[in-house]
Amino acid sequence: MKVRIILIDDHRIMRDGIRSLIAKQPDFEIVAEAGDGRTAVRLTKELSPDAVVMDVNMPELNGIEATRQIIAENPKVKIIALSMYSDKQFVIGMLKAGASGYLLKDCAFGELVDAIHAVIKGQIHLSEGVATFMLKGYLHKYSKGDSSFFSILTNREREVLQLIAEGKTTKSIASILNVSTKTAETHRQQIMNKLDIHSIAGLTKHAIREGIISV
Repeated sequence: MKVRIILIDDHRIMRDGIRSLIAKQPDFEIVAEAGDGRTAVRLTKELSPDAVVMDVNMPELNGIEATRQIIAENPKVKIIALSMYSDKQFVIGMLKAGASGYLLKDCAFGELVDAIHAVIKGQIHLSEGVATFMLKGYLHKYSKGDSSFFSILTNREREVLQLIAEGKTTKSIASILNVSTKTAETHRQQIMNKLDIHSIAGLTKHAIREGIISV
């Protein structure tokens, strides 16, 4: 069964180019196209496609709002943003609205094909440049204001937490870290207080959940 696609872009030449390339894919089918977001919403509602390739900046209704309306009506539709803009507000806006992919218009056609296949399988696909800045933003966020153990606990406390989760006693932890038993016990108490977890079992579960240790 072919993947049914709606193509949305306010530049006719862009739509023509993409349509001609997609037509060469035996498992893809363009069922409709339009040049504005409002028509995109209507066509998606009428035709229930598998995927929508959506421009971001368009007249009447932009791609972000169109995506939001489409996903609210039919969450199963996979939307891939295809834009010349890699600005943070556009990328985050589209992803928050429900898009499953974000590609830049200077990408190779093969990447669009890969992106469509990926989102149909339930995956997220981002252009390399977009993925890089999203990852940097994620890491910056967690280095500045994260409430997880990475920011709550000190380096030494994270070491102690791992050892606790691995079943080490306070005495063993003190020996491994070359500190006094009293210091090791103080670290353990501080960890419990900071995480508001007051049992070894609870700390172990937390360590597994945070990826400090594996089951």
